[in-house]
Amino acid sequence: MKNKSLIIILLLIAPVLAKAQKDIQTEKISTFMFQATYAYQFPGKDTKTLYTNNNSIGASLVYKTKSNWIFELNANFISGNHVNIDRKELFGDVLDAHGEIITGDGIYGSYALFQRGAHFQGKVGKVFPVLAPNPNSGFFVQGGLGYLFNRIRTEFGSYASPPPALAGDYPLGYDRMRGGFAWSGEFGYLFMSNTRALNFSLSIEFIQAYTKPKRQWDFNMMAKDTNTYIDQYIGIRAAIYIPTYKRKPAEYYYY
Repeated sequence: MKNKSLIIILLLIAPVLAKAQKDIQTEKISTFMFQATYAYQFPGKDTKTLYTNNNSIGASLVYKTKSNWIFELNANFISGNHVNIDRKELFGDVLDAHGEIITGDGIYGSYALFQRGAHFQGKVGKVFPVLAPNPNSGFFVQGGLGYLFNRIRTEFGSYASPPPALAGDYPLGYDRMRGGFAWSGEFGYLFMSNTRALNFSLSIEFIQAYTKPKRQWDFNMMAKDTNTYIDQYIGIRAAIYIPTYKRKPAEYYYY
């Protein structure tokens, strides 16, 4: 009796399972995908007065429709190892006559400056199956809207304490943090493997943000920075995807 019930249940759910399994080689499919992405970015406009080239690492939740529209939510962390600004211009009177910082221990201290930031956005795009192994791959275009911010991070050597002027929350008065509305455009190629083994994209991305200072006081200016800025990034972006659809099994099996 139990075996008959199991057979009936399997017969009932079989059409549902068959429908859920998709043949990416012959049909356009809809699927959610998880994305991990990396970009190497070049600054433009007001960004390049403070920063040099940077790295952007992020993650996204992507939904691709049967008509090859792409909807995406992503977050990216911006990290640069060099800051394109004179230290005297940044710290002003905190530095001594030789341009050095005297730590809280009364000795010269080593410190380094880095770029930090983040970019959050929602994106909409379309895949065009040209020069593609299946109807779900090909060239794509995307546009996005979101929020971007960047700032300067100061790190001191671990062997000495920072000077009083840069202790506690005081570095926030020197970090030039600014953020605001951002839009982006992207053009690239999306490859979705017939076997789900390899799914990736390679693209060129342009980002422009209209930013304002986010600190109430700039210690070096001894005033609030009321200027507005245009931050730009042009990047080469690579991404890998993990799709969630179930691949249709082979029609024949040989033993």
